[in-house]
Amino acid sequence: MSTLQVATVKSNSSAAPVFQNSSGTEIGSLPKMWINFNGTGTVATRDSYNISSLTDNGTGLYTLSWSSNFANDDYANAGMSGQQSAAMINVSCTIDTTAPTTSASQYNTMYENSGSGNFDCTQVTIQVLGDLA
Repeated sequence: MSTLQVATVKSNSSAAPVFQNSSGTEIGSLPKMWINFNGTGTVATRDSYNISSLTDNGTGLYTLSWSSNFANDDYANAGMSGQQSAAMINVSCTIDTTAPTTSASQYNTMYENSGSGNFDCTQVTIQVLGDLA
């Protein structure tokens, strides 16, 4: 096994670098979008990549718009959310029932054990993988 250690990985085109096995088959990709934000009070982005806007649509409901659109709306979403209070655990982040588009998607955060529906969380992180247009 070899180890590649570099300071910068740069594509030789405008596309993102591709990870391939020895047969040339693509085996992975980097997240094309990610965000870490505070979902309580005045919603605020802590840090992000490829996000043009974050919109607070009500309690525990947010819309993320991308700076660069996806090629289609079949991208993969992963999200986590939490509350900085010991009493608030098992908080989930899911894609909302509104259909995602190539330029945006809606997410909601819920306190799973309360049965009370959407819940504003102090810590929300989401990442998306897929092909950009």
